[in-house]
Amino acid sequence: MIDDVGDIVSFYNNDPDREHLRLEQHRLEYDLTWRYFEHFLPPQGSILELGAATGRYTLELARRGYSITAVDMSKVLLGQCAKRIAEEGLGDRVKFVLADARDLSQVAHKSFDAVLLMGPLYHLVVKTDRQLAIQQAFSLLKDNGLLFSSFISRFGIFGDLMGDHPEWIENQAEVRSILEVGKDPGLLPHAGFRGYFARADEVALLHEELGFETLIVAGVEPAIAAEDESYNRLTGNWRRQWLDLLFEISTEPSILGASRHLLYIGRKPNRQG
Repeated sequence: MIDDVGDIVSFYNNDPDREHLRLEQHRLEYDLTWRYFEHFLPPQGSILELGAATGRYTLELARRGYSITAVDMSKVLLGQCAKRIAEEGLGDRVKFVLADARDLSQVAHKSFDAVLLMGPLYHLVVKTDRQLAIQQAFSLLKDNGLLFSSFISRFGIFGDLMGDHPEWIENQAEVRSILEVGKDPGLLPHAGFRGYFARADEVALLHEELGFETLIVAGVEPAIAAEDESYNRLTGNWRRQWLDLLFEISTEPSILGASRHLLYIGRKPNRQG
């Protein structure tokens, strides 16, 4: 039986703009992810976006001419996404599907150029559920299609926790559980953020066991820990040059696990070759 994630739906429904605003505050994560999109995505094509939320990536992808199927398990978030798309007159480029990433039977198109799995894996605390979501993505990709999936890093989160919730360190049962198995120790579901925090060295193997060929594992906040404002303040040429440098070092193994978020890019092999 798959895990009940109704508490996660409620978590996002209670604050629909949470993820949209988070990516405004964490600009390096957003900018560096886009650098990878620009580097690997075909110039046009069909994209399945799992965990589209309020459309932070959906909107820009539509502006650039992609055909998108936007999927989310929250009707509230998907409604916000549809509103933003309609306001820019891009409704003909986006289809919306209310669904769980672990069951994509409602998705009509079956052969995408790329799948973005940019949020669901944050909350699938059971490994078989993570595998199921990746298998679903694999089945809907065309041969040589690309998967982009994101994870919260097990060790990269500590800077934010120390800054925002220093009292967390006193809950040693939770500290040890995060360190050892990557999730809270309590009975599930429960209120608030419930996540899975991945080790950098498990990400590629998880996908490869399910048939993907690994292209990249990157940290999308390399070398800045939890310090966003130094990057956010940059403008113009300085910002571009710093982004160039951080993109260059984003796959450096010695710092990978210190990024708060990890980005995996893999390819579905060509069955004819």
